[in-house]
Amino acid sequence: MIIDQSIIDRTGRILIARGTALDDYLIDALLKLGITSIYTREGEEDPENEDAPIAPKILKTIEKLKVPDRTKVSLSESVKKRVSEGIQYLYSNTASETFTDTADNIANDLMKAISDNDAIAVDISTLKVSDEYTFKHSVDVATMAMIIAKKHGMSEKEVYEIGISGLLHDVGKSQIPNEILNKAGRLNDEEFALMKQHSLFGYKILKEKESIPPAICLGVLQHHEKISGLGYPLGLTADKISSYAKILSVADIYDALVTERPYKKAFSQRDAIEIIMSMTPDLDISVIESFLGSIILYPVGCTVELSNGEKARVVENSTDYILRPKVVGLKSGKVYDLAKDMDCASIIIQ
Repeated sequence: MIIDQSIIDRTGRILIARGTALDDYLIDALLKLGITSIYTREGEEDPENEDAPIAPKILKTIEKLKVPDRTKVSLSESVKKRVSEGIQYLYSNTASETFTDTADNIANDLMKAISDNDAIAVDISTLKVSDEYTFKHSVDVATMAMIIAKKHGMSEKEVYEIGISGLLHDVGKSQIPNEILNKAGRLNDEEFALMKQHSLFGYKILKEKESIPPAICLGVLQHHEKISGLGYPLGLTADKISSYAKILSVADIYDALVTERPYKKAFSQRDAIEIIMSMTPDLDISVIESFLGSIILYPVGCTVELSNGEKARVVENSTDYILRPKVVGLKSGKVYDLAKDMDCASIIIQ
């Protein structure tokens, strides 16, 4: 993997340049510095893409204006391994006597990751636990749903239960043939009709397990329902859809949009958020607001490219305008307050 951000010390010196290939020595050095997660990209070293030196005056401006992000969910590698193995076991052993205990253990891991540092936000790019779509998607949806539920004012018990509901929201796909699940092209009408039954299949699997609360089962059953009544499998309207399902629906749609699949390319995180914001006829508006208040799109310290062609460093995020953080131009040193400065109204992050 290639480091996709420069590692900078408190004085602004670049310790490891962006574009450097990771090796065991560098990983060990990063851990000794207390850095447990970084942005990476795959590919060969490309000196032309390495960060150009930033003027000391600009680095001072960046450091002066930097406001740390809200506390984010962080999953250690050992937790990711346990969660990945656990979720694969659940989807492969739906009739197991230890099914509920395994789901509880995973939810406990996620709950601990949230409560240990009082996390109130999630950076979706750091959540990956598996290369297999169904397992990654289930954990992403569960984690996002728990943070959204917390932002939404739900109790600790409800946050925990929505985590289990998120982990199991697609468990009904275990009864869909692989040739349909993994089909590279568009599903025909018959195949799509069967795929739309997966939430019902999941509900039937879970309702047979006495230890799983009805609210969790309803979340699984209804996570594809829309408040407009145009969802499935029952075509329910707003007042008939459970609060768990309304939250799961937003998390599910967002993660599906930003994930590449054999039959579609991934949307950028920015485009996915704009799509979610446009779906007020189908999604609960208060849940959308909680979602927007829970997502960190451009973490403080990352480098972005502005529509005016300048690269800039993110120094502060706003919960009200997550698409428009405050940034500092890396060449000009200009401060762009994209959320509040009307002179920046025409500038967006590319």
